[in-house]
Amino acid sequence: MSFRILYIVLISVVFATANNARAESVSREFRTLVPRQMLPLLHTPEIHQELKFGNEQVGKLESLFEEIDGPWFQARILPPDQQLPVLDALDQKVHQWLAEHTSSEQRERLGQIELQAQSVRMLLREDLAQKLTLEPSQQQQFAELARATVAAHAALQQALHRGKPSDDLQTKASAAAKAENDAVREILKTEQQKQLARLLGEPFDLSRLKRIYPMAPEFVPAKVWINSKPLTLKELRGKVVLVHFYAFQCHNCHANFEIYRRWHNKLREKGVVVIGIQTPETSQERDPAAVRTAAAERKLEFPILVDLDSKNWAAWGNTMWPTVYVVDKNGYLRHWWQGELNWKGATADRTIENVVEQLLAESE
Repeated sequence: MSFRILYIVLISVVFATANNARAESVSREFRTLVPRQMLPLLHTPEIHQELKFGNEQVGKLESLFEEIDGPWFQARILPPDQQLPVLDALDQKVHQWLAEHTSSEQRERLGQIELQAQSVRMLLREDLAQKLTLEPSQQQQFAELARATVAAHAALQQALHRGKPSDDLQTKASAAAKAENDAVREILKTEQQKQLARLLGEPFDLSRLKRIYPMAPEFVPAKVWINSKPLTLKELRGKVVLVHFYAFQCHNCHANFEIYRRWHNKLREKGVVVIGIQTPETSQERDPAAVRTAAAERKLEFPILVDLDSKNWAAWGNTMWPTVYVVDKNGYLRHWWQGELNWKGATADRTIENVVEQLLAESE
């Protein structure tokens, strides 16, 4: 039996509970090691198809997303001690919805796929440990390997963030993940491996899943819009929307302006809408007239929401200027980038353009 270390990453690193289980299915000791996968899975059309959800079920599920996706997205910026209680509460709502609106067969299959998505880390769950009669020493071995993988990847990410050479750290991170993966055969007894295979059910190709993020937060109404009447994301369904947060006196934001102009001029005929959200940092940026003048001087002709009270900044859980979010034709977040798009040779503008082309080709 072989596993691939696969994480459907929820924006930042979001961990814990699983399956039809609640948070208590993972002990406090291992809680930060077991990836939380239920919400990302439920957002994917491929899972809806696999579970044979009807149109009514999908509609009710999207109503649930409208309620929980805002807090879910905002939780990505919280420290773990504040993040986990929020996610636990959301999980409770999700499992309640599943109990009320899905069949036992659908829940069983969803549980199997979630185990597959959690990969080797599923073996740190208490409910699975009981079914496989894992010994405490076996779980501790898996936990030690998981911690080594986490540490190796953290070191790699830190080096990349600082722009330091990372070949050696990449090798170490890959080796740690491989060791964790290979440990399944080494640590589990033969009968435990057979029982695990039965519990996992038919393999599901998780690499096909693309829409794993929340619905984009709806714009908080603002008194001032520039270059447009007030817009909502709901009325823009059917179009790909590029939302960017900026402040007109922000030097790093200026570096992106030419790209925003290019997107607005070249992509709008394809069904792409660029929307700026000007959230102030300085006193001058709090003056709508100054925002309007600066937009005209910079030839920013796309719609601009003047976020004077920073309510949209808060709704999106935004943390820095500039940040660009890509929203698909159905209103779901699909990609984002923080900072200058071409910082130190980065080509994030091209990456976003490629994502946009893929989204334009998708059916609604």
